Amino acid sequence: MKLVDTFWFNALWFQATWFCCVLGREPWLPVALLSLALHFYLVSDRGLEFRRLLPVASVGVGVDVTLTLAGVFDFDSATIVPGWLIALWWVFAAALYRSFAKIGQSMWLAAVLGGIAVPFNYMVGAGLGAVTLPMGEMFSVSVLVAIWVFLLPLLYRISHRMAPAA
Repeated sequence: MKLVDTFWFNALWFQATWFCCVLGREPWLPVALLSLALHFYLVSDRGLEFRRLLPVASVGVGVDVTLTLAGVFDFDSATIVPGWLIALWWVFAAALYRSFAKIGQSMWLAAVLGGIAVPFNYMVGAGLGAVTLPMGEMFSVSVLVAIWVFLLPLLYRISHRMAPAA
């Protein structure tokens, strides 16, 4: 088993890159991209990994674009969603397949964690100034819970069916 396939390496890699993106945002985007490049360097099949991560990252970015256009999020950037958030979605997709994979074995657990952990992460991001919630915290949390209780289990299935392990 390669280092990149271990639970702890991926969990620490994800958390370090999450902090890099949320705390450093655009100025630290090059560091986040280097972290993502390290991940692709360490995997044995880069093409397979890209195919595995692309659908999850695309859905995540698409949801954030939709929520931004709907006025739930405001990233205070020149683009709809900032580059650091796009990088973070790729990192999340990799962690979802590896370090968070055990959680996805139970769709109920994935739904509960999706409804709790994902909104919590957005609230932490808001508290750190990475995103503002123009419609208020209660409304934003309600929307995020409603979305992620269904979306996280779906993303687990997508990540494991798009490109099964070689």
